[in-house]
Amino acid sequence: MTTETKTNSNLPWVEKYRPKQLDDLISHTDIINTIDRFVKEDRLPHLLFYGPPGTGKTSTILAVAKQIYSPKEFNSMVLELNASDDRGIGIVRGQILSFASTRTIFRSGFKIVILDEADAMTNDAQNALRRVIEKFTENTRFCIICNYLSKIIPALQSRCMRFRFGPLGTEQMVPRLEHVIAEEGVNITGDGMKAIVTLACGDMRRSLNILQCTHMAYDSVSEDNVYTCVGHPLRRDIENIVNWVLNEGFTVAFNNIFDLKTAKGLALQDILREVHLYVHRIDLPVHVKIHLLEKMADIEYRLASGTSEKIQLSSLIAAFQIARDLIVQEAA
Repeated sequence: MTTETKTNSNLPWVEKYRPKQLDDLISHTDIINTIDRFVKEDRLPHLLFYGPPGTGKTSTILAVAKQIYSPKEFNSMVLELNASDDRGIGIVRGQILSFASTRTIFRSGFKIVILDEADAMTNDAQNALRRVIEKFTENTRFCIICNYLSKIIPALQSRCMRFRFGPLGTEQMVPRLEHVIAEEGVNITGDGMKAIVTLACGDMRRSLNILQCTHMAYDSVSEDNVYTCVGHPLRRDIENIVNWVLNEGFTVAFNNIFDLKTAKGLALQDILREVHLYVHRIDLPVHVKIHLLEKMADIEYRLASGTSEKIQLSSLIAAFQIARDLIVQEAA
C-alpha cells in the first residue's frame, strides 16, 4: 500500500470523493458549462456562489482552480480563506491585499482568491474588499462563497457574476452515492438509500456523512439503521405518536410519547418537525388543521427559546386533544 493510498483510506468520504475536475461535478450543469467556457476562453470574471450547504459551491471553484493550475502552482496561485480564519478588515488590508497585488514571475495569467463562507465577514471587511477587487482585477480573480446572499453587501454583489446553487435532486444524488457504495463495498438496502436521500434534503455532503456513519455503525445500511444512527424518529414512531395524541387520553399519550423519547433519545423538536409533515397528509377539516399548525409553530418557537421539553410536550398533546374535540363537535 502506497503512502497516498493509505492517506486516502483514512480520509472521510466527503473529502475522499470530492470532485477533482469540473467534469466530475454531478449537478448544476448550466452553471458548470458556463464556468467551463469562461476557463477555456481565459475570461473568468469575479464569481459569487450562494446557496444551501453541501450543494457543490466550494467543490466547483476548487475544481476550476485545479483545472487552471498544476499541483505545483496551486499553492502559489490560490489563496483560500474560510470562516474559521480571522477575516476582519486587517486580513483584507494585509494578507488578501499583498496576495492580490503581487504578480508571479513563473506564470502569466491571474491568481484566484477564494473567500468561503463570506457571509461571516464583517461589513467593514466587505467594504474594504470592494476597492481591492477593482484595483487588482488585472492579475487576480475573486470567488466569494456564501449561504445567504442578503449578508453580502450590494457593492460586492454588483462586482461579481452571481450563481445560485440550489439543493440537489434525488436523480443527481443517487448515482454519486451508488459510485461511493460500489467503491467502498457498502451493504445497503433500497429503503436505506431512500432514507439517506430523504434525510439529506439536497445536501450531498450530509448524505455521504450519513452513509459513512451508518456503514461504520451497522453491518447493513437499512432504513431503520439510518434513522437510528442519526437520531431521527422513524416513520412508524411518528405514526404511533399521532395515533396516541388523536385517540388516547392525555395521560396515556403523554406517558407513551415520553417513554418513546427516553428509550430512543429523540428530541421533541425532531418529533415536532415530522408530526408537522404528517399532519399535512391527514385528511382533517381546514380549520382544525390551521389550529394544529398554529399551535405547533408556537411550540417550536418556545422550544427554540429554551423552554422545558416536558411542558411543551404537554402543550402539543393538548393541541391535538382540542383538535379532536373540534372534529367531534363538527360531526355532531
